[in-house]
Amino acid sequence: MDNGLKTRELEPAAALACERLHGVRSRIEAALRQAGRAPDSVTLLAVSKTFDAAAVRGMAACGQRVFGENYLQEAEEKIAALADLPLEWHFIGPIQSNKTRPIAEGFAWVHSVDRLKIAERLSAQRPPTLPPLSVCIEVNVSGEASKGGVAPAELLGLAEAVGKLPGLALRGLMAIPAPETDPVAQRAAFRRVRDLFDDLVARGHALDTLSMGMSADLEAAILEGATLVRVGSALFGSRKIQHA
Repeated sequence: MDNGLKTRELEPAAALACERLHGVRSRIEAALRQAGRAPDSVTLLAVSKTFDAAAVRGMAACGQRVFGENYLQEAEEKIAALADLPLEWHFIGPIQSNKTRPIAEGFAWVHSVDRLKIAERLSAQRPPTLPPLSVCIEVNVSGEASKGGVAPAELLGLAEAVGKLPGLALRGLMAIPAPETDPVAQRAAFRRVRDLFDDLVARGHALDTLSMGMSADLEAAILEGATLVRVGSALFGSRKIQHA
């Protein structure tokens, strides 16, 4: 447990949070060993959407620092309530044009850029007193109409444009492939994302982030090169708040 966030005594809920966090970190470490990768080469993003500030505070008390949110209003409430903690906030949900300013002002990362218009607004609205906003382009490798993300054929053009925006730092790609229970199929989907990433790097883009893999498939993602996994249910349990 982080010495800066000691608790006087672990309540049952806090003990469960630490147990879950340890379990997920152990899974990540095992996958990294299997892949022959460095033990610190994957960032764990705790997806706290639908969970309240108390749940995030409990996970932070166990040493977790990086959190992801999908819904802006909910995220803003939690960020304000937890301003006393040294947390890093990532926005990972769909972005509406009229919501870009608070995202540009309140988050360190955005994983779900899939349109140039959104990227341009985020860049223009990023406060000059802050470092450039780290962004990932979301790519839809499964062709699912229900999911966001740019089509692979359009990725290069978007990356070229986003990479020139002064208020943004293009860090990599994010993807949510279609759910698969077969590890071979999981890896094949993540490999497509990695191939797109490698192509952009070969073309001169200085990328360092592959945001892919969640609770059910993080091992397959890590074996295919993920540098950040987005984990919700394995850390927090089933969702608490439902959004329309």
